[in-house]
Amino acid sequence: MRKPHISKSKEKGLPRIILASQSPARKRLLKRLGYSFQAIPAHLDEESYRAASPRALVQLLAREKARAIAHQYPDAIVIGSDQMLVLGRRIFGKPQTEEKACEQLAACSGKTVSLLTALTVIIPPAQKKSREVSCLDVTRMKFHKLTAQEISDYVCQDQPLECAGSFKIEKNGLRLFETIETSDASAIEGLPALELNRILRHARNA
Repeated sequence: MRKPHISKSKEKGLPRIILASQSPARKRLLKRLGYSFQAIPAHLDEESYRAASPRALVQLLAREKARAIAHQYPDAIVIGSDQMLVLGRRIFGKPQTEEKACEQLAACSGKTVSLLTALTVIIPPAQKKSREVSCLDVTRMKFHKLTAQEISDYVCQDQPLECAGSFKIEKNGLRLFETIETSDASAIEGLPALELNRILRHARNA
């Protein structure tokens, strides 16, 4: 299958940029940073990946997504990211169905969870080999004690079926939470944009 054409970045000093995702939230965040890019999803069988802990797993998936696309486009900056909500050692991924979304939110009701957002950026070589830069953002979020009706109404309204943890913070999901502790609010939407911008600025100025 023919690879799509990737245009050069309009950002002076940077090669072309590829976001290894079709996530609307991630595309929206990268656009807000002002970089031109193309989104090409990495098709991984995520169920086949195993790691010692949720933190290790989310970072592994972000890295493998970036590497999968970088292998096809070695001259591009490739951005890979992954996200999961964790309660203890229980992982909440994308629910896919309304029933599963309601189950996830019911399990989190009244509890404090960790939202893990991993980022890997692969920067193509100038002279030697490519380099990978990775980070992990951890956001602590305490849910309100939610009734079954509140959960059902919210899921029906926002349809967060493709969102880890079953909420869209950029829409009505904010009302589900009592407190949020974060160093980068953009990470909650799916991409730690502050750290990504720092990495891209460093790559441009290197």
